[in-house]
Amino acid sequence: MIPDRKNLLLEQAIDQYGRLILTVCNSMTGDYYEAEDLAQDTFLSAYKNLDSFDGGNMKAWLVKIASNKCRDYLKSAARRSVPTAQETFEKVSDAAPMPETKVLEKDTAKRIKDFCISLKEPYRSIAIAYFCDHLSAQEISKASGKNLKTTQTQIYRAKAMMQKLWKEEFG
Repeated sequence: MIPDRKNLLLEQAIDQYGRLILTVCNSMTGDYYEAEDLAQDTFLSAYKNLDSFDGGNMKAWLVKIASNKCRDYLKSAARRSVPTAQETFEKVSDAAPMPETKVLEKDTAKRIKDFCISLKEPYRSIAIAYFCDHLSAQEISKASGKNLKTTQTQIYRAKAMMQKLWKEEFG
């Protein structure tokens, strides 16, 4: 490719897609200053490889280069960083829920089940399947042999009834 034509194409690409490339880099790295450097690297790389560009979608090509540059940066930044003692202890922390959380979850699940049981059929069985057994509308529909839209409507109505019961009890 002729050097002047190459420069002209790069200038047009920077004018047209510069903000987009900077936005892509910033959203991927979360660091505006690094994003500026990566956006520059993107256009430098595009300039160097302009001869191999097939003339297709310039925007998509530049975004791909930018995202690859950002991925490479993030990989190398992760390897270079040394975690602090606090970060290490936070990662090691116990993943098990606190006892209070377990008790609250158990109590809430019991109350939800009680509310479900208090509903009239067909909403009782729908609510139990949906809220207690955590089945999807498709799974409930398949198990009950009902039309999916009917099941979805019954779930919607059961939710409204459950909300009303919840508000009556807890304000």
